[in-house]
Amino acid sequence: MIYRQGNCYHLYNRGINRGKIFFSDRNYLYLLEKIRNTYNDYGIGIIAYCLMPNHYHFLVKQITERPVSDWIKTLFVGYVQAINKEQKRKGTLFEGRVKSKFIDKEEYLIHLVRYIHSNPVRAGLVSELEEWQYSNYLEWIGLRKGVLFDKSILQMYFENHHDYHEFVESYVHNKREIERLTKYLFKEK
Repeated sequence: MIYRQGNCYHLYNRGINRGKIFFSDRNYLYLLEKIRNTYNDYGIGIIAYCLMPNHYHFLVKQITERPVSDWIKTLFVGYVQAINKEQKRKGTLFEGRVKSKFIDKEEYLIHLVRYIHSNPVRAGLVSELEEWQYSNYLEWIGLRKGVLFDKSILQMYFENHHDYHEFVESYVHNKREIERLTKYLFKEK
């Protein structure tokens, strides 16, 4: 993929054989610290992120001409080395290279943010999104004052933090209802 200044990208990857990439809270915090220490230097705008036990999602904007791929490479080469040392393991941690999707339609952007933030509930890790500390959902709803958050995107789509909270909650609630009803639905073969 050719990365271009001003474009937004959904970046994601998962552990090899769907295995863990985070083994403790300390691992999540280590990666978040690496992100905080590097994103400005690489000209990255963080829109949304969610770190999960076996995968991650980032929705970012490339602010400068320096490609997003440079940042991801720096971030995860160092992360994998640290995890391998800590876990006394060797080799790759991820299934392959980062997957990247160019966001070519602005109206898709906010739905992708919602999808990224709802991951922990959909995966059954927490019952309420506010319980998951390893995403910037808390910044989006105004409960935490982190720096890994582009407030301008929130302001572009919503009047306030509460409106975004309602937008996500209605999605999560509807998904739960659909899952409960699935056993009653007719399935074609």
